[in-house]
Amino acid sequence: MQTLLPREALLEPLRRIVRARPRMVLAGAGVLALAGGIAAFGPSRLIAQIEGDRGIAPVVTTGDIEINGVQVDVPGKTAQEARQAGWHEAYKQAWAKAGGPEMGADAIGNLVSAVVVESEQIGPHRYRATLGIVFDRGKASGFLAGHGPSGGMRSAPMLVVPVLYSGGVGQVYEVRGIWQKAWAEYHTGASAIDYIRPQGSGSDSLLLTAGQPGRRSRIWWRALLDRFGASNVLIAEARLERQWPGGPVKGTFTARIGPDNTLVDSFTLSVQDEGQVPGMLNQAVLRFDQIYTQAMTSGQLRSDPTLNVDHPVIDPGLAQLIRTGEAAEAEQAAARARAEADALAAQPQPSPSPTPEPKPTAAAAALSVQFASPDAGAVDAALGGVRGTKGVEGAATTSIAIGGTSVMRVTFNGTAAELAAALRSRGWQVSVAGNTLRIHR
Repeated sequence: MQTLLPREALLEPLRRIVRARPRMVLAGAGVLALAGGIAAFGPSRLIAQIEGDRGIAPVVTTGDIEINGVQVDVPGKTAQEARQAGWHEAYKQAWAKAGGPEMGADAIGNLVSAVVVESEQIGPHRYRATLGIVFDRGKASGFLAGHGPSGGMRSAPMLVVPVLYSGGVGQVYEVRGIWQKAWAEYHTGASAIDYIRPQGSGSDSLLLTAGQPGRRSRIWWRALLDRFGASNVLIAEARLERQWPGGPVKGTFTARIGPDNTLVDSFTLSVQDEGQVPGMLNQAVLRFDQIYTQAMTSGQLRSDPTLNVDHPVIDPGLAQLIRTGEAAEAEQAAARARAEADALAAQPQPSPSPTPEPKPTAAAAALSVQFASPDAGAVDAALGGVRGTKGVEGAATTSIAIGGTSVMRVTFNGTAAELAAALRSRGWQVSVAGNTLRIHR
């Protein structure tokens, strides 16, 4: 009989996960995946899926240009001479693969910062090896600008999802797989593609699964790409078929692009036994890089505008339906406006009432008033008397002479004669000369 656990018992393991990983940030898609996992499988299975040592950290990508898998077979008088000649030959081959112009072996050697010996066989008069040549980008970039298959271009950040089908089971980061290891160990310094390779630990095994490429929701993909800081997604699919245990292994590799899982190219590789599978996968990663680089130069690999939140691109058919609906609404609004205008025009209009003409107002005049000022009190009395006169808008002294004659400037709605009459009515004795008045008691 199945026992149903209470809600708190189901959520407590999830709280322990959060407390154990305070810095682990899950996007909205991850939160939904966690909730769905609890509801469908229970907390114990969910913990087992995200815990464990399953991540493989990608190698540090330096600015140097590394060309791997250079094979040489060179004779020589001595073992040392054969080895030196083999290295010079490897310089030339690697420089040609990097897309550099034709140069001498010594000149190319001055651009080499390191030589990685993948395998070598040294004989008395012969040297066979598989080498990796690392060019210093600071020295070589001037020669490589505009050369090579990418023409000096660099792609936007691209999220890589390495999907492996082996034994009929699809996996990405559920275990430490050999396909993830091949991508993690790939040196991307010489590539024109800006790869983003997740480590595969923590919540990566929940967010990036073999079923993720089949999703079409732009909202879900936008959440994933925002989490990893990518502009688009690359689906690198590898399918391994074994003839019998320990026997030949055939690999079918398919390169896809974008949230619609668009096919770009596919190829097959074969090895004789299981021990050669890692080398086959490393070779496949190089082929994938060439395919994606060609897709970038042809314009097929670029940022997907349908994943842009600020400026989304919708389906053309849906956009046409929206435009049709907006046009119909605009036509209906115009018809209503015309009907309202016709109804308003049909109503009788009242006769306009005559508007009274405004009476002209006399402009305020600025007049000068002289008065005797034997002391400060006389000044205040004169200002107060003038300001209290009807029609005076303002009065202020412009010249004060204690013991003599002071002058004030008066703003009056009328003429100097009218101001003189108003002042006389208040008991002042006034004499007028133009715009100047002289007053006294």
